[in-house]
Amino acid sequence: MISPLLSNAETQGTLPVFSPIDGAEIARAPETDPALMPEVLARATQAFLAWREVPAPRRGELVRLLGEELRAAKEDLGALVTLEVGKITSEGLGEVQEMIDICDFAVGLSRQLYGLTIASERPGHRMAETWLPVGPVGIITAFNFPVAVWAWNAALALVCGNPVIWKPSEKTPLTALATQRVFERALARFGEAPEGLVQLVIGGPALGEALVASKAVPVLSATGSTRMGAWVGPKVAARWGRAILELGGNNAMIVAPSADLDMAVRAIVFGAVGTAGQRCTSLRRLIVHRSIREDLVARLVKAYASLPIGDPRKPGTLIGPLIDQAARARMLAQLERARAEGGVVHGGMALEGPGAYVTPALALMPSQTDTVREETFAPILYVLTYDDFAEAIALQNDVPQGLSSCIFTLNLREAETFLSASGSDCGIANVNIGPSGAEIGGAFGGEKETGGGRESGSDAWKAYMRRQTSTVNYSAKLPLAQGVRFDV
Repeated sequence: MISPLLSNAETQGTLPVFSPIDGAEIARAPETDPALMPEVLARATQAFLAWREVPAPRRGELVRLLGEELRAAKEDLGALVTLEVGKITSEGLGEVQEMIDICDFAVGLSRQLYGLTIASERPGHRMAETWLPVGPVGIITAFNFPVAVWAWNAALALVCGNPVIWKPSEKTPLTALATQRVFERALARFGEAPEGLVQLVIGGPALGEALVASKAVPVLSATGSTRMGAWVGPKVAARWGRAILELGGNNAMIVAPSADLDMAVRAIVFGAVGTAGQRCTSLRRLIVHRSIREDLVARLVKAYASLPIGDPRKPGTLIGPLIDQAARARMLAQLERARAEGGVVHGGMALEGPGAYVTPALALMPSQTDTVREETFAPILYVLTYDDFAEAIALQNDVPQGLSSCIFTLNLREAETFLSASGSDCGIANVNIGPSGAEIGGAFGGEKETGGGRESGSDAWKAYMRRQTSTVNYSAKLPLAQGVRFDV
C-alpha cells in the first residue's frame, strides 16, 4: 500500500504516477473525463447558492475540522509528499504543517470579514462597504507544493463562502487524492453541507482549460510558470473573471560588506538548494560586494561539497531529486549556456543511478546575462559582483520576475533603503533572512511577471470576495451627491 490515506481504487486508474526518488511508476491515478466538466461546474454553482447562506463562523467550523484532520494525518500525508515530490522528510511534514497553519488563520478570519462604515456627505445617510461571497473558485496547483497551495486558497475561499474546484499537477495526483479524503473526513464530522462544495479533477490540460474558460468560475487561482500565466491571465480577463496568478521567481540576495557571513551562508544554502531548488522562492542570484566575494564563494564551495544528496526518506539527507529527468536535462543545458557566457561553474553534475539527482551548482558570472535573467527550476545559484549599493539594487530589480528578495547587512541605511520605494521591487523583501520559507500570516505573491497575485495571509482573503458599497437614506429628504440639484 502506497499510503493509508489512499484506497486501492485510487492507485489503479489510468494516469501514471512516478516517484522522483527512483523514477519508478508507483501508481496509476483515476482521471476525470473532460466531458464531465460541465457537471462539475454545475455542482459548484449549486453548492454556492447554499454555502453563501451559511454564516461565516459556521463555515469556519468546517475549516477548523479540516485542520484537526490534517493534524491527525500529518505523518502519512507528509510521507506521501516525500514519495511523490521527492522532498526530504522535514520538508514534506513542513508542507502539511503549512496547511494546518492556514486552517488556523482562516478559522479566525471567519469572524473577521470586516467591512467599513464610511462618512456620507449627505445628511441623514449612512454609507458602508461589505464583503460578500463571489462564487466558485478554481484552483490550479503546481507539483512543487502539491498540497499547501491548495490549502492557502481553499481555506480562505471556504470561509469566504465559496466552493472550490481543484486541478492539481498531473505529476502529483496522489497527494491531491489523499487531501480530498482528509477533507471528506472533516466534512463527515461537520454535518450537512452542499454537494460539490470541494471537488477534485485529475488529468491533463483540458480540465484546466475548462476552469479558465468558464464564467461559472469568477475567481481562478493558478500557480505555475510565467508561460502558463501569460496564457491564463488574458483568457480569464477576456470573460471578465479574476485571476490570482502565482508565477515565476528569480530571487536575489544582496550580501553587503557588513553582513554576518556565517548567517548569510546558512541562508544561502537553504535558499538555493532546499527542495532541490524547486521552490518559486528559491535563491537564484547572489549579488555580493567585491570586497567579500572571494571569502563568501570559498565558504559556499566548501558548504556545497558537504551536502548529503540522495533518498529524501533517509535521515540526514538534505537534497533530494529533481522532479524528473526532463528537469535535470534543463538544468544541465542552462549551465552550458552559463559557461558559454563566461561563467565559471562549481558543481552541477548529474549523479548516476535511478532518479534525477544532481549536485547543486554555483555559477560565477561576469555579468547579469540573458541566462541569469531566466528562471531555471533547479539548484543553480548565479554569483554576481557589485561595488556600489545602488548598483546592487539595480541588479536585483533588473529581471522580469518580482517575487522574493533579501539583503544581508548590518547597515541600517542599506536595510531601510532596500525596503523603501527605491529598493527591492518584489512582493517579498527580507532583511537578514533568506528569500524562501514565507509564513502564512503575510500575503504571498509578487510583481511583474510573477503575476501580481496574493494568497495566504494579511488581506489576501479579499480576492475571494466581492466588494459592495451601500448607502441607506434614513431621512425624509432626497439630496444628491456633489450638490447636484434636479428638482421636478
